[in-house]
Amino acid sequence: MKIKIKKSILSLFLIMLMSFAFVGCNNKNDESINATANETKKEEATGETKKLVIAARGGSHVDAINSVKESFEKENNVEIEILGLEADDLKQRVSLDSQNSEGSYDVVMIDDPWMSEWAEGDVLLNLSDNGVKKDDDFIEASQNVGTYPYKEGDIYALPFNGNVMMFFYNEQLLKENSIEVPTDWESVLQAAKTVKKTGKNGYIIRGQQGNPIVTDYLPILWAYGGDVFDKDNNITIDSQEAIDALNLYIELYKNGENYEKNDLIASVSDGNGAMTLGWPSWFIQGSESTAQYSKIPGKKDKDSKENPAGMLGNWMIGVASNTKNKDLAVKFVEFITSSDAQKTMAENGGTPTRHSVYQDKDLKEKFPYFETMEQAIENGVVRPRLVEWSEMEEVLGTELSAAVAGQKDAKTALIDAKAGMESIKNK
Repeated sequence: MKIKIKKSILSLFLIMLMSFAFVGCNNKNDESINATANETKKEEATGETKKLVIAARGGSHVDAINSVKESFEKENNVEIEILGLEADDLKQRVSLDSQNSEGSYDVVMIDDPWMSEWAEGDVLLNLSDNGVKKDDDFIEASQNVGTYPYKEGDIYALPFNGNVMMFFYNEQLLKENSIEVPTDWESVLQAAKTVKKTGKNGYIIRGQQGNPIVTDYLPILWAYGGDVFDKDNNITIDSQEAIDALNLYIELYKNGENYEKNDLIASVSDGNGAMTLGWPSWFIQGSESTAQYSKIPGKKDKDSKENPAGMLGNWMIGVASNTKNKDLAVKFVEFITSSDAQKTMAENGGTPTRHSVYQDKDLKEKFPYFETMEQAIENGVVRPRLVEWSEMEEVLGTELSAAVAGQKDAKTALIDAKAGMESIKNK
């Protein structure tokens, strides 16, 4: 009897312990659930700070983005990190990173000759598939650069910086020699000869092998009515127009000098050189310019047909196809190319791509070159839209340099350039 009572008491005690443990466990679970719920509510209220990484062309482009990024960061609770890189480094890094399943970069800047290569190579996100539509406020020539296939295809990037080559000249040097600003290339050559006789350089070419000399030569080729390719992408760089344009280019060099960028800028700015082609950022800082400017002459001579000859050099901005933050990155690209953002960036080294910004009354008064630049962009010409263009450009640049150095005549150099470019095309 005593044993049974003891067992009953023990059983009752064990049941009570289990009950307390169960209640305690439930209380802990409830506390954990409540804590999780409270944390979720807290995150919903405050929002987790995300990061967008931008691979950008260094220099004034980074300054421009920094001038407007804070408002986007606050509105979207995001931290924006900008990596300012040299052009070659930017292209290499982004191209390599695009092979990873998850990218290091969310937003990327693109030099316009890279567009075909990056769009076809799946480096860039298709913005049209993600809600981005064409905007008539963008200058059409700039907006077209971001499409693939060119003009007719989807949007892969938006125009961030409206760079376009222009004709720069030393006003005092021309006045001293009673020279009107030339509007055709034969007149440019005659002016260069006149200045050369005074002991100054009549015209400065940028004839270094590769991209520099190709960039310098193409506007003259276009003014002569020639091109690198025809409408069917047949290579036409050995045409008579191309030969004539190269012969003129060589004559310009004989009446001036072949300088790299910094010496070229200094020569025309300081009055030792009369004329050259260049990008606005080389000569224009804020509202001040160290040389006068006009659109690039679009005619061979006074009696020739006018052709568009201003080379577009737009820097575009798009979203990396392997971004971790697709929606936010798309939103940023639309923000940074908006009219409001471009107005602020124009005050901080940016070059607009929207009509509304170029036509803003206050900005036009502050930046007198806006009208000339807008017109130049509207009539700008893009470089070839081929995936292989970068490789072909090296071949063409080598042959152009050989002609300028006197190692080959113009016709032979361009025939050889065509052969080398066709071998690349037919790989």
